[in-house]
Amino acid sequence: MKQYWKVGDLAKLTGLTVRTLRFYDQIGLLTPSAATESGHRLYDDEDLSRLYRIVSLKELGLSLDEVKAALTDHEIDLLEVVDLQVERVQEQLRRQQKLLDQLRHVSKLMKGKEQVTVDDFTSLLQAMKNDYEKPILNRQHSWEQRFGLLGMFLAGGVEKTNNIKEESKEE
Repeated sequence: MKQYWKVGDLAKLTGLTVRTLRFYDQIGLLTPSAATESGHRLYDDEDLSRLYRIVSLKELGLSLDEVKAALTDHEIDLLEVVDLQVERVQEQLRRQQKLLDQLRHVSKLMKGKEQVTVDDFTSLLQAMKNDYEKPILNRQHSWEQRFGLLGMFLAGGVEKTNNIKEESKEE
C-alpha cells in the first residue's frame, strides 16, 4: 500500500512551510499525486524525492524556473549537485583558511606587544564579516541537512529517513 503525506506533514518533514508547498503546486513545480475527498493534497514517495531535489537545487542558488527546467529536462543530475556542493565547500575552506591566517597574524602581533595596524584590523574584520554572515551559514546548514536526508531517502526509503529525522530532533 502506498504511503501518502498531507501537506502539513510534508511541511514538518522537510522544514518548509505549507504556503511554500502550495506555491510549488500552483506553479507546477511539485504537484501532489493524490487528494482526499475534501481536497487536501497528498504526496507520495516520488513527490518527496522530487521535493528534496527541489530543495537541494534551490539551496545551490538556482531560481525556481531553473529548478523546474532542471527537473523537467533532466539538465542537472545528482552527481552534478554533489560536484557543485564540493566546489562550494572548497571555496568555504579557502575563505576559512584566509580568516585563520589573518587571526593568527593579528594574534602574533598582539602577543608580541606589537602595534596592530588599521589595515591588519580592517582585513580581519572584513574576513570575519564575510565568513560569519548568518543567512549564508543558515542556508548552508539547511542545504547540508536536506541533502543528507535526500541521500538517506534514496538509500533506505522514507521510513529510515523519518527515523533519522526523529533521532536528530531528540539530540
